[in-house]
Amino acid sequence: TVEISVHAALTGHLGLSTLHTHEAPSAIPRLLDMGAPAFLLASTVNLIIAQRLVRKICSSCAVSYAPPEEIARLVAAQIALTGESSQKTPKTMYRGAGCNVCGRSGFSGQIGIYEIFRITDGVKELIMRSADGGEIRKQAIQDGMQTMFADGLAKVERGVTTIEEVLRVVKE
Repeated sequence: TVEISVHAALTGHLGLSTLHTHEAPSAIPRLLDMGAPAFLLASTVNLIIAQRLVRKICSSCAVSYAPPEEIARLVAAQIALTGESSQKTPKTMYRGAGCNVCGRSGFSGQIGIYEIFRITDGVKELIMRSADGGEIRKQAIQDGMQTMFADGLAKVERGVTTIEEVLRVVKE
């Protein structure tokens, strides 16, 4: 399947597929493990998206609060792990208090948090060297990739989901 997809991409076809990995940059080593030649991956893959679903805060009972120190430490630790020094712990967070609309859960519905990984020239060089996922991820972040955690944190700041939900699905 990988071979057919790569050859279709070489002839100008747009291919969309799914692959199980923890994060977007890990798809490259996974495809290499599946037998795709590095030089073909470097020239055919343009974009990889990773996603996770988080529960949305119920809009009928959303309340704001200042994050406790323990949560601030967890967020800071995750920021350090992702290598995104531009990220900061939000000063105000939100949660659902629980109401009749959400069945007292504080949540209503789900939303995706995403990591969009564009294949840059720097990443192409790493693919050609069959670099490991960590090196590729570091280069992708350096080249501007927003991690799933950063997208989740932005949704926490906007009151869409809780920090606990984001940490639950992306914790390293």
